[in-house]
Amino acid sequence: MSVKLLFLLLIVGLLSCTQQNEITIITNGISEYEIVIPDNSDKTVEKAATELQTYLEKISSVTIPIVKQNNLETSKKYIFVGRECDNLKSSHSILIKNEGENIVITGGSSQSVLYAVYEFLEKYAGCKWYSPTVESIPDSKNISINTPLNYSYTPEIKTRTVHSRLFYENPEFADKLHVTYTAFPGYVPTARVHTFNRFVPAKSFYESHPEYYAMRGEKRLHTQLCLTNKDVLQIVTDSVKAYFERYPDADVISVSQDDNTQHCQCEKCKKIDDEEGSPSATMIRFVNAVAAEFPDKTISTLAYQYTRKPCKTKPADNVLITLCSIECDRSAPIEENCTDFAEDLRGWKKLTENIRIWDYTTQFTNFLAPFPNIRTLQPNIQFFRDNNATWIFEQHSNNPSELFELRSYLTAKLLWNPDLFADSLITGFTNGYYEEAGIYVKKYIDLVHDEIQKDDDFFLFLYGDPAQAFNSFLNPELLKQYNTFFDDAEKAVANKPEVLQRVRTARISTDYAMLEMARNGKSPDFQLLENGRISDNIKLRLTRFKESCQNSKITMMNEMGYSVDEYLDLYAATLKRAALPNIARGKKVTLQTKPKKYVGENPQSLTDGALGGSNFYANYLGFEGNNLSAVIDLGSAMEFSTISTAFLQVTNHIVFFPESVTYSYSNDGENFRELEKITNSKPLSKASKKNDIEYFTATFPQTKARYIKVEAKNISKAPGWHNAAGLPAWIFVDEVIVN
Repeated sequence: MSVKLLFLLLIVGLLSCTQQNEITIITNGISEYEIVIPDNSDKTVEKAATELQTYLEKISSVTIPIVKQNNLETSKKYIFVGRECDNLKSSHSILIKNEGENIVITGGSSQSVLYAVYEFLEKYAGCKWYSPTVESIPDSKNISINTPLNYSYTPEIKTRTVHSRLFYENPEFADKLHVTYTAFPGYVPTARVHTFNRFVPAKSFYESHPEYYAMRGEKRLHTQLCLTNKDVLQIVTDSVKAYFERYPDADVISVSQDDNTQHCQCEKCKKIDDEEGSPSATMIRFVNAVAAEFPDKTISTLAYQYTRKPCKTKPADNVLITLCSIECDRSAPIEENCTDFAEDLRGWKKLTENIRIWDYTTQFTNFLAPFPNIRTLQPNIQFFRDNNATWIFEQHSNNPSELFELRSYLTAKLLWNPDLFADSLITGFTNGYYEEAGIYVKKYIDLVHDEIQKDDDFFLFLYGDPAQAFNSFLNPELLKQYNTFFDDAEKAVANKPEVLQRVRTARISTDYAMLEMARNGKSPDFQLLENGRISDNIKLRLTRFKESCQNSKITMMNEMGYSVDEYLDLYAATLKRAALPNIARGKKVTLQTKPKKYVGENPQSLTDGALGGSNFYANYLGFEGNNLSAVIDLGSAMEFSTISTAFLQVTNHIVFFPESVTYSYSNDGENFRELEKITNSKPLSKASKKNDIEYFTATFPQTKARYIKVEAKNISKAPGWHNAAGLPAWIFVDEVIVN
């Protein structure tokens, strides 16, 4: 055989190999294929076929026809969608394979078939979906798939929920990312969590049957139920039966504690809990008894706060344990920084295979603040997966928060496959969603996460405040660097208005942090006022913050209903207060009552010029269960006619306005005369705003004195109707302004 002939045979062999290793679906705008669905296809499988047809057309401008199984032509090539296969592991499995030049895309259920189509389009056709309105679709007259094609996958996390309105309001986007459309799929819609008060409402039973409720000290309070009371068990069981009858299609109902820690400590309940080492003992025994009456349904309950620690009693087979990680530090993976929770999860794993994780991924008090927990998402989800969690609910903000689209996308991707390379997902998203600006947004993400990892002592709390990080990952120098990244990002897409708006939405968090630092008054680089006027820096950020929120339809600052409009109004009030002359600023403060915990218990926080916002972590001095009494020494007798002090209210955290505030004056520091007593104009009630600020301002004839006393009367305890009934109430006080 000549060398020339050998060479030709080798070339032919290589070409033959190439042809055998590739399926060409569309060539130069022409296709020989049909999409085939079973004759008895339901709407979901039909949708899967239509989506495949639609996106292949978007790529190539070629419409591949959809036909039923009984209409096949032997001359055609086929993409089978939803064809039955024997080798699928479960209803959650997907399979993508080739049979010669034909392709099979299928799954263990209709929904899995739809997921399989989206996997095919993403893995093999290059489609990407970043948000409900932003996708990346290739543009090509040719679509070819390398073979052999044999991809199968069964997600270990069977029910995947990301608490984001991007998915709840856009089911098609949820399908593309393989997550649920609702927070509680399959649940009775009106009994999804914290249901004790719903099953045994205090307004119906408390007065006539206080024994149905929790014993706290020597009194029964309707904070929780008494779980050893047989009548309570019967009432709850009857209620559960009624709910299932009302919602026959529901498979799950929650029989769970209300959202407080005031559980029953009567003799019977306490004995059981002590024997088993956790208050979850009475809970599991109670829920097991309910579950026994509904063997074909699932009874969900919480392992949350006081019930988080596992007991000795094994949950029934149809009891779903929903384990909640609310207390955990989010600066590092749960296995590293929340070892108690990790141990509790391992403990529940020994007792049951039915574990639903309720995890938290945002700062609920400050949706829009920088919250560098993105690097913890993957290790946490992997840890949950490895410990019997087949149902994971990631409670994000639902409303837009920092890097909302990225967080929604990344969390969904990791729930589907916890072992994907997270950093590649982030990079792919930033480059796709922010386009040329993506490199700079990624730099911000990397740096803010690098910086928090350097700070071993920082506790990244779900109910924290950016002010806590002003000496850490939000220090002035870093904020200036983040600002530079976003300046560069804006320049990179200056001629793309839609992409520019995405960048400005991402920038909201750093602008917000800078506005809060200026309110804090601790950095010369960020000041509210310059020469008595609002600084240009603050004007720029306030304007951009407002416009970006409006353009992106962002309306909420936190989970308590505190709105962007309220924040901007409060900031305007803060600017006015900052501009007021204040003869008390920097003056010595002596406390006559004991504060607790916040701002280092430093009395000088009342005259340091730092102005508080909507969160008690920033600039507020706190008093738990006791009154405020503070004396300000002006240093010498001075004239004044107005005193104003700000107080905070956060009702779900037992922070209430004082009943009254009294201002007095003295020249010797011992004998005081009352100037004015101001009664709270917003008495606490169930209708009170959850998050509010009130200025207690007194105006009186000009007075000359050296000492001013500020007294605020605490309501002492949370009222009976409150979920923390009987616990000490807090008052939080901010700057005292005297002029």
